[in-house]
Amino acid sequence: MLLCLSVFAAAYLLNIVTITVFYHRGLAHRAVELSPWLRRLVIHGGIWVTGLDPKGWVCMHRRHHAFSDTADDPHSPVQFGLFGVLLGQLESYERTLVGLAKGNPDYVVHVADLDFSTHWLNRHRVWFVPYLVHGIVAVALSVTTGIWPLGLAYFAGMMSHPIQGWIVNALGHAVGGRNFETPDNSRNNAVAAWLIAGEGYQNNHHAFPRSARFSYRRGEFDLGYVMCRGLAAVGALEIDHAHLIPDERDALEELSS
Repeated sequence: MLLCLSVFAAAYLLNIVTITVFYHRGLAHRAVELSPWLRRLVIHGGIWVTGLDPKGWVCMHRRHHAFSDTADDPHSPVQFGLFGVLLGQLESYERTLVGLAKGNPDYVVHVADLDFSTHWLNRHRVWFVPYLVHGIVAVALSVTTGIWPLGLAYFAGMMSHPIQGWIVNALGHAVGGRNFETPDNSRNNAVAAWLIAGEGYQNNHHAFPRSARFSYRRGEFDLGYVMCRGLAAVGALEIDHAHLIPDERDALEELSS
């Protein structure tokens, strides 16, 4: 059991650092600047980890910010309902890839600054290959060790993004408190934040989208920012400190001065 949990945790963290640090805080918002070698690795290899096209993911996420909780939001519970977001986000992702492939300006305009195209796996309609590879690895783990739940733990951790996305996109825009008055329905959901490396602090993030740190109040823990700092310490990326969300204590002191 401990081995299975360890494998799940390792696969889950690899998936989540790719999405929350590299795709989200790096490519989508430029809150962190990836080193050249890491940026190339993410652009060409990120899809092999997550199954998600980096340009397609960034495009859909930027549209989410541009049209947050309106009819054009690709995954708002206001439009899809709390549980409908799970299917809605998949359909929106597929429409995004089609829009980019056809050069639809409604999609292209949101990623005009990105100097890379959608991944060749999607351009050649073999998007399923990363899922197949992870499935083969999962079976191999189970067969070689004789521990059948081990492969399932690996696959569940590595391919956990649909559930991660649903938790953040649904709960983060429906359930929780608000630190800032934003024009959308973004919320800070502590459960989503703890499970998904700070991503549940959606109200904080929508108020300060260029911030690499999503936490604001004391007691709000953002594992994603801890990951950013660790990677910055070894030279893999640089944090944009100029746009960091202010610490609550600093903000209160500034207001009182």
